[in-house]
Amino acid sequence: MNEPQTHIFEFDEFQVDTAKRLLIKGIDENIPLTPKVFDTLLYLVKNAGKVIEKDELMREIWTDSIVEENNLSQNISILRRIFGEKPGEQRFIVTVPGHGYRFVPEVREIVEQKIDRIAEEEKILSDDSKVQISNLGFQIQLETEDQKPKIENRKPINFRFAAFVILSILAIAAVGFYLWRGNEKAVDAPIKTVAVLPFKPLVVENRNEALELGMADALISKLSGGAEIVVRPLSAIRRYNSVEQDALAAGRELAVESILDGTIQTWGERIRVSAKLLRTSDGKQLWTGQFDEKFDDIFAVQDSISERVAAALKIRLENREKKHSTENIEAYGLYMKGRYHLSKLKSSEFQTAISYFQQAIELDPSYALAYVELAVAYRVLAISGEKPATEVFPKAKAAEQKAIEIDDALAEAHSSLCMTLFWYDWDWKAAESECRRAIELDPNNPGPHGDYAHVLSNTGRHDEALAEAKRSLELNPLSLPMNALYGQFLIHAGKSDEALAQLQKTSQLEPNFWMPHFFAVSAYIEKGMFADAIAESRREKELSGGNVIPFGIYALAKSGKSAEARAALEELLKLSTTRYVPPYNIALIYNALEMRGNALGWLEKAYEQRDPKMTFLKVEPKWNNLRNEPRFIDLMRRMNFE
Repeated sequence: MNEPQTHIFEFDEFQVDTAKRLLIKGIDENIPLTPKVFDTLLYLVKNAGKVIEKDELMREIWTDSIVEENNLSQNISILRRIFGEKPGEQRFIVTVPGHGYRFVPEVREIVEQKIDRIAEEEKILSDDSKVQISNLGFQIQLETEDQKPKIENRKPINFRFAAFVILSILAIAAVGFYLWRGNEKAVDAPIKTVAVLPFKPLVVENRNEALELGMADALISKLSGGAEIVVRPLSAIRRYNSVEQDALAAGRELAVESILDGTIQTWGERIRVSAKLLRTSDGKQLWTGQFDEKFDDIFAVQDSISERVAAALKIRLENREKKHSTENIEAYGLYMKGRYHLSKLKSSEFQTAISYFQQAIELDPSYALAYVELAVAYRVLAISGEKPATEVFPKAKAAEQKAIEIDDALAEAHSSLCMTLFWYDWDWKAAESECRRAIELDPNNPGPHGDYAHVLSNTGRHDEALAEAKRSLELNPLSLPMNALYGQFLIHAGKSDEALAQLQKTSQLEPNFWMPHFFAVSAYIEKGMFADAIAESRREKELSGGNVIPFGIYALAKSGKSAEARAALEELLKLSTTRYVPPYNIALIYNALEMRGNALGWLEKAYEQRDPKMTFLKVEPKWNNLRNEPRFIDLMRRMNFE
């Protein structure tokens, strides 16, 4: 019986299987694509070598709807990332300005006509004269005495040879059975990594992104905390919030063995949740569940999902993972909104997040996690230069201490306190102690490892810092901030070339992320490549929407453009009369202009104002010209570096 034809398109190391709607890399690496991304690829492949207008592509892919050009651009970007194209490389898909796209590789089309041989094989194998070993993927047949041709003067049967053949068959069967059992065990091997994706809305028009992300966040917290399994953190999964996100594709990108995907919606006072746990390698459904409850029972829904997922993964939830951080539904809702705004990593969102956390605490003064997130929001205001450290860090520390008072076993509280002791108190030993405590409490949480790496790097323990940063990335490979920070730690370790390679890799993960450009400025300065440093500074400003970073002005001064650097410095000084400008930044520019006295004076102001950037004094090479100055030596001593 003939099956339908299967068209397979081959190019480079890839195959497009039209029947299974799969992109296959190499021999057997299946790369699942969302329906629209697959349709985009298939149309490009079928028209390889031709310039396809954007309007034509959009009409073919979205036949029954009108969409913006950004949807097509996003599909093209996803395909380029899958093909491993570097920015501007266009080895597979070329952008034709003013027109559209052209698929470059030579494509070979294969048409497969599969034939069902099962009936035929069953007929052959039903013959009693044959012996088969079928489960091993091969067949061995022996003729019976009746079927041997009648030949006169036959030689005597060689029983030793016959015995050898039979024993060989049995040996092969045993080996095959062993291999089959091995494959079975491999399939059933314990799952060690899982990611919980943001839940999707059942009705897009009524979506509640804070609730969708909050449900994932709660389940991440419940499944985390033990050494049995690694759960990707919220920072790793929050970008997978598209309603069209393919769960298995996300699982592959996140490098996890299993993925929890689900939908969530509220109607009046009710909440409807469905969830499924999938094995990433083959899409096998390990568990599925549906819940339709009152919204007040959302904690019970979270408990049920986490317990059933834990059972499917064959892990045991510790008692603390079974506890709720609050029993107040309204406080929990405010906390989720605060987390949502904080996760956007924009200064305009930080104050909104603080307000939500404060309201949550007012409703439940024993809400330890709300105190931790409040502390984080305060801290980032100072580190980003939005607020003076003396204004917000004491508030952050008070919130952290309150969280630890409520729950001393909360790893996030100790990790947050570590950062306050580091950025503000400059108590390196105490900071290290708190980071170690956080890691002890939650060894598979990438956050404390990353925080500890920062402490180690800024205090000059570079090998240890890089090791901790690597561990953080093992636990959360796609963390954009940690990938960029790893580049910064390499700069501090005197490895600028490696740093630039790492920062370029980070930019490939997300071309519009500003942080790698921020650190690349410093790396280029150390290599004396000032034009590149200036270009990276401008790119960082474009992406972040912030002010020109001091390293960019530093590069201007060092490249001989002193007049431009002085003009930029005057702008900063003028700005500092109306809003907070970190004095460390001004000191850096004065030093680039070789005005040492002014540089040291502003560094002393930075010390008095407890500017968090003073924590870089020991490892920042741009201060090397001042290290023998008595005032600088005194600052190092007061900073507890000497």
